[in-house]
Amino acid sequence: MDRYTNLLVAIAPEQEEQPALSRAILIARKSDAPVKLTLFLAIYDLSYEMTSMLSTDERQAMRSGVIKQREEWLESLLENHDAVNLEVERHVVWHNRPYEAMVSQVLEGGHDMLLKATHMHDKLGSVIFTPTDWHLLRKCPCPVLLVKDHDWPENGKILTAVNVSSDNETHIELNDKLIAESNAMASLLHAEVHLVNAYPATPVNITVELPEFDPASYTDAVRGHHLLTMKTLRQKHCIDDNLTHVEEGLPEDVIPQVAEELDAELVILGTTGRTGLSAIFIGNTAEHTIDQLNCDLLAIKPDGYVSPLAPKSD
Repeated sequence: MDRYTNLLVAIAPEQEEQPALSRAILIARKSDAPVKLTLFLAIYDLSYEMTSMLSTDERQAMRSGVIKQREEWLESLLENHDAVNLEVERHVVWHNRPYEAMVSQVLEGGHDMLLKATHMHDKLGSVIFTPTDWHLLRKCPCPVLLVKDHDWPENGKILTAVNVSSDNETHIELNDKLIAESNAMASLLHAEVHLVNAYPATPVNITVELPEFDPASYTDAVRGHHLLTMKTLRQKHCIDDNLTHVEEGLPEDVIPQVAEELDAELVILGTTGRTGLSAIFIGNTAEHTIDQLNCDLLAIKPDGYVSPLAPKSD
């Protein structure tokens, strides 16, 4: 069964190069089922809203004119991509918060994947002014594919980050979902699925405060636990031992390192959609990982996730 047949493609304004569109077309070409692409562009110009000399109708007419121009530009973009015989819609909206417009379209259009090109973010700026990518990782209910420049070769590698340190039912279910999504992408791309898990290093302060504490034994015990739970997970999903990686360190360091060693074309991980102060101070693994990757990232929400931007039911 094809999982991705209704793709929402975020178009980067004023750019002829559109990696997300190229990736969406690739998925459509490889899929056994018909795939619909919706090209999405959110535009906004404050100067149109600030002009007091124009009436409401005149402002609306000017906005409509700009939207029509951008729709024509989207049409010209398609001419530079091999979209022949594909079902493609174009959707341009006037909205000053692109991520809100994208999530609204996902909810209204029932899209099963959102694709968006990404780039390196300034780390300090990312904390103060949260980029659109981070908002999407936190609030978009469907899988988000953040596209970089790495190719998707045939018989490539997909790296899936799993959490085997917890027996929490939510984490167990999310691991299963991540592997199912990985297998679906692997089938589409004829790729090989690898699993990666990071386990924490021994806290330095423990060895100072407890002189009798044996850090080597502690580290061996932690590693042994992670290896055992990874074995249980891989056997559950019939994955070979040589395709699993258990490494010491922080996930945001280990995942990019293993991805680079494998020359992976895609990293898949789960994101809980943490928002508010906890997101600012704790952050999400996906957000810390994305800037260090040189390949695409597919972020998956757990089952039952409800976007904070979804309309509230009575």
